[in-house]
Amino acid sequence: MSDDSRSEDASAAPADSPSTTPPEAPGSASEILGAALGGAARRAGLDPAEGKSTGHVVWSAMGGWRGILESVLPSLAFVVLFTITKELVLSLGVSVGIAAVFTAVRLIQRQPVTAALGGLIATVAAAALSLWTGRAADNFLWGFVTNGVYGTAFLVSALVGWPLIGLAVGFLMGEGTAWRADRRKRRAFFWLSIAWAGLFAARLVVQLPLYFANDVTALGTLKLVMGLPLFAPLVAVTWLAVRALYPPAPK
Repeated sequence: MSDDSRSEDASAAPADSPSTTPPEAPGSASEILGAALGGAARRAGLDPAEGKSTGHVVWSAMGGWRGILESVLPSLAFVVLFTITKELVLSLGVSVGIAAVFTAVRLIQRQPVTAALGGLIATVAAAALSLWTGRAADNFLWGFVTNGVYGTAFLVSALVGWPLIGLAVGFLMGEGTAWRADRRKRRAFFWLSIAWAGLFAARLVVQLPLYFANDVTALGTLKLVMGLPLFAPLVAVTWLAVRALYPPAPK
């Protein structure tokens, strides 16, 4: 993960163009997307207006201990079991079973199930593909697709001057797309979005060769290493950069 949100070289030009863009009409695509992204960030506890500490925000973004376990255990169980037994059906069954248990517990406790349910669906889809092809490495194929989609979205949004980070923050801070008139904000949001694109690209660059080599153990291990351990610091950098752009009002 890149944590450089302060670079000011000429490559930031796409985000630093003069503010000649016509004002957005109410209900425009950018406002709708910004509202959706900002709403998701707020539900995840990433609202700069709340004034929470960086540690608290990063912990909330990861979902606390439960979110970490829901994210890590299914993949970890698959990698460990397949490495030891080479039994694809057993390894996939345990992985899907763990994800199902997490979802069931949330349902029983009447807690939000969006993240757990999404993880369960992804786990089941990946397992089904792996069973269909008979290749254990295909259990990670869905992750490549999502990383490619997210990375492309962050990169393209930055290059066209509408970085996703800016759209989300603009909604959270109640300024819509007005941040585009501020060169400092445009530059920061540009580089933050590039950093997120870099994270997703790095995962693909490192993990795809292992996928084609059918090295399941190394692939699964690096997927875990390049997951939350890299996600958390970039959340912290993003949070700190946004707080610097929107300092709390003096009391």
